[in-house]
Amino acid sequence: MKLMITERAANFYKKEMDLNSGDILRLYVRVGGIGSGGFSIGIMHEQEWRGSFSVEQSGILFAVTEDDFWYVDGMTIDYDQDMDMVVYHQPKFDDLHHPLQT
Repeated sequence: MKLMITERAANFYKKEMDLNSGDILRLYVRVGGIGSGGFSIGIMHEQEWRGSFSVEQSGILFAVTEDDFWYVDGMTIDYDQDMDMVVYHQPKFDDLHHPLQT
């Protein structure tokens, strides 16, 4: 499982969600929204974490359960200052007509 969250993205979440160092955000796959094939990333503030995978960036723990690895593995989450929004890049889904094919 590989997930990259940039410092810019983590700081955006800290500001927008009023997070403090040590807080936990769970990333999960949700149906609907802007994403590949009708899926997108949901984010939930958690009080504790005993799940499968986590990565720390800028004092925030970003956590993912094993059920969501298929979508999140290989993803980069960044903040685009020009668009003033978090952007998700998942190379596995660059071709939405034929996902997972290279």
